[in-house]
Amino acid sequence: MRLTILLISVSALFAQATFQTTSQLVIEAVTVKDKDGNPITGLTAKDFTITEDNISQPIRFFEFQQLATAKAPPAAERIELLPRIGRSQIAPESPGALKYRDRRLLALYFDLTAMPQPDQLRAFKAARTFVQQQMANADLVAILAFTSGAVQVLQDFTADRPRLLSVLETMIVGEDENAPLEPNDTGAAFGQNDSEFNIFFTDRQLAALQTAAVMLGRLQEKKSLVYFASGLRLNGTNNQAQLHATINAAIRAGVSFWPVDARGLTAQAPLGDATRGSTGGIGMYTGAAAANAAANLQRSQDTLWTLAADTGGKALLDSNDLSQGILQAQAAMGSYYILGYYTTNSSPDGKFRRIKITLANTSNASLDYRQGYFAAKDFSKFSSADKERQLEDALLLADPVTELTIALELGFFQLNRAEYFVPLAVKIPGSELALARRAGADYTRIDFIGEVKDQYGITVSNVRDKVDIKLTGATAAELSRRPIEYDSGFTLLPGRYKLKFLARDAVTGRMGTYETPFAVPNLNKEEQRIPISSVVLGSQRIDMRDALFTAGKDKGQAHSLSPLVQDGVKLIPSVTRVFRATQDMYVYLQAYQQGTEPAHPLSAFVTFYRDGAKAFESTPITVAESIPNRLRTMPLKFQFPLATLAPGEYLCQVTVLDRHRRKAAFFRSPIMLVP
Repeated sequence: MRLTILLISVSALFAQATFQTTSQLVIEAVTVKDKDGNPITGLTAKDFTITEDNISQPIRFFEFQQLATAKAPPAAERIELLPRIGRSQIAPESPGALKYRDRRLLALYFDLTAMPQPDQLRAFKAARTFVQQQMANADLVAILAFTSGAVQVLQDFTADRPRLLSVLETMIVGEDENAPLEPNDTGAAFGQNDSEFNIFFTDRQLAALQTAAVMLGRLQEKKSLVYFASGLRLNGTNNQAQLHATINAAIRAGVSFWPVDARGLTAQAPLGDATRGSTGGIGMYTGAAAANAAANLQRSQDTLWTLAADTGGKALLDSNDLSQGILQAQAAMGSYYILGYYTTNSSPDGKFRRIKITLANTSNASLDYRQGYFAAKDFSKFSSADKERQLEDALLLADPVTELTIALELGFFQLNRAEYFVPLAVKIPGSELALARRAGADYTRIDFIGEVKDQYGITVSNVRDKVDIKLTGATAAELSRRPIEYDSGFTLLPGRYKLKFLARDAVTGRMGTYETPFAVPNLNKEEQRIPISSVVLGSQRIDMRDALFTAGKDKGQAHSLSPLVQDGVKLIPSVTRVFRATQDMYVYLQAYQQGTEPAHPLSAFVTFYRDGAKAFESTPITVAESIPNRLRTMPLKFQFPLATLAPGEYLCQVTVLDRHRRKAAFFRSPIMLVP
């Protein structure tokens, strides 16, 4: 919360002078309990001491929220559907109003993009059971849903149980034609783009959850958000920065996440269930397939656990009584104190401010409160030197900025026995520059900065670059449908690394962060399979002189090492794995046969699977000669049209065979084919 004070003085000559100061009000919700776990009441502001970064802060605001635990009588079984109010919003208290005083605020959030219909029905019915039978007199409940590209507030905080039940029942039976959900949104409400950038990423779900936390942050009281989803899996291709940004936004807003796995307790068949065809392979008989399925389930729950643990909540996993997730959030929120102070450090540097709260006269009490917060970041009021320093500081911040959508892909290609070239490809939707264009700018500049750290936290490589983009004429017309391309590369040794990459629109100051761990394998130790590089899937090959939206087209050494640039033509990685039926697909990889003289011929082909069945297989190719180097590098290239395939999701598999040595190598990746 920011308070702006204007002081106006008028001189004898009627000239005006305006003085402006900005103060930041920091709100802390503190739960105080004795050694038996009972709330301690009757404390005053004089009993508390607050420090921020070891500097004492005078308490300017103090309030006690006493939450009753008495249950409300059960609601009527018969539910009358009430008229839809339309899109609502989380309305803060007006000055002097006390509608949230001594109230427990519970927000039920349904991620409809992350739940199949059976799981949705279980989640809705669990919420209905809570509202109908388990609500307490002090409870206020809000209902939010993420669907159709936007976070929608279906019901603001209310104790009106018939209204809540009506909204839930409408979600169960479906919207009637007279009361549809709001039309599809562009996703601008939380900085995402409804396009290829979100088809295979969980960033969209996390960004929407961040938006919900910001909405709830308008209220100064403690809030619990019960998050219904069928797991949420992050893997190596996802942006770890968005997870951090979502958690930090919740901490700033005073929101604790209480995720509920809507799948309940699941029993997995060792060879898969009847919803899809068998994956086949030897893993069916060795137990590897069953172990992989169990690992996938575990990973999909790890993110839910992280969201809860880092915000003060608790995840409900492997339980068929989903209403227990809401009861956990209800029971965890008892009576608490609200303390507010105006921080003495108002610098918008985005750094973490550590808070410590103590009691003056009670030594046996336990205090539960937010341990700190990230300060606001303001990139618009700096000189060129300040902006450069601020961009470098942003690379070090633990609080990522996710205002720009970034899709990023890393690969690896072996250069010699010790070194590997790691190409980096970045895409930013051109529509993300709409703000700069609407502001009247003729051009904008995208600043890039990134670093690679090894497993010990030591920086082993970095990049700093920029690209100027015109916002007028034909270039501006193409921005809405063509992404901004950037590429670079690093030379690394085998090992585990972490990449942090930032992009900033220098005109509007909007930034995006991408964080991901990655590994460069040691192919010299590969004995069971054919050593191969990463596989690049693309739909564009462009002349470097025509790379209008490629910032890295003149990067010299990176391009001289990159195998994606050949004879002045560059293969553009898809990054998002989304292709159009009107395009050709290009597939490129390298196989290595060092120590083999002469190199053995290799055969390779590309196969598309859909619902477990083979939908397409390319014409096999055979490569008999290698590049004359010590690695015996053998390039494998494919090009084939996609027009014969129906739109939908496929599993793309690249198979490489060495019939002489009886070895093989495989690569698999999901792709999406759109009309």
